[in-house]
Amino acid sequence: MPTKKYRVTLTDEEKQILTDIVNKGKQNAQKRKRAQALLLADEGYTDEMISERTGMSRRGLEQLRERFVEEGFETTLEGKPKGHRHKSIQGKDEARLVALVCGPKPDGRKRWTLRLLEETWTSLGGTETNKVSRETIRRTLKKTNLNHGGLRNGVFRLNTAGSL
Repeated sequence: MPTKKYRVTLTDEEKQILTDIVNKGKQNAQKRKRAQALLLADEGYTDEMISERTGMSRRGLEQLRERFVEEGFETTLEGKPKGHRHKSIQGKDEARLVALVCGPKPDGRKRWTLRLLEETWTSLGGTETNKVSRETIRRTLKKTNLNHGGLRNGVFRLNTAGSL
């Protein structure tokens, strides 16, 4: 078996932190798993033995050791931060899209479709976002609880008598 490229060597303080995480049930499962794997790797256990005890894959253990050596203790223990994608449509464009859906229906149609909204959006001028996907339009409108130009489109409700 080839020697390991990345070896885990923990300080006494790091061992104490990891032991506390494993013994106290206040952490999430992934963090506990990482802590247990690091402790076992420091004690010299093989990947197969660590994998059996923690349930992690061999590739996951290799990546954990590599992250520990290259990025440090804190990053390894907490995991990489998950990035959030910014919204494609923001502010005025979002309001403009909602106004478009709440406005008059297109000629010859009963309601707005996502495809029709996408095509109409590209022909509009003065928007910050030139091209928007149907999925972005769907997600934006889902938040507003609109129903694409039906009888009750979210702006106002008609009385049964037909007056406002």
